[in-house]
Amino acid sequence: MKILVLHGPNLNLLGLREPGVYGSESLEEINEELQLAGSNQNAEVTCRQSNLEGELVTWIQEAKGTYDGLVINPGGYTHTSVAIRDALLAVNIPAVEVHMSNPHARESFRHRSLIEDIVIGRIAGFHKNSYVLGLQGLITALQNQEN
Repeated sequence: MKILVLHGPNLNLLGLREPGVYGSESLEEINEELQLAGSNQNAEVTCRQSNLEGELVTWIQEAKGTYDGLVINPGGYTHTSVAIRDALLAVNIPAVEVHMSNPHARESFRHRSLIEDIVIGRIAGFHKNSYVLGLQGLITALQNQEN
């Protein structure tokens, strides 16, 4: 099983950026934990981060036929990117949306996700554990598809 994890804009600053909101772990530490968690469940996890919407869209498009599922934290693009939504619809692979903070506990413009109705699940508010829980949920969903 192959899983792609995509991190959106500003997530490369994790560990430095608002630790009270996002936690103190770096993106590298989160990626290492995800790869270990995936390995423990016989899943190969590839992690990528970009601040560029188009690059995220390209990676989503390239996932079709290569990856079985996708964990995505679109960051600020969650609330604005029709292009990411359209790419997810086009590739039609199971995806889980994750957020380190709880968008509904923040500014009102963060309450709306343009992908919440097309992903198989959403995890938010648990800092780095949002990613781990999202990955576990995706792997379980993919395993259930196989059975």
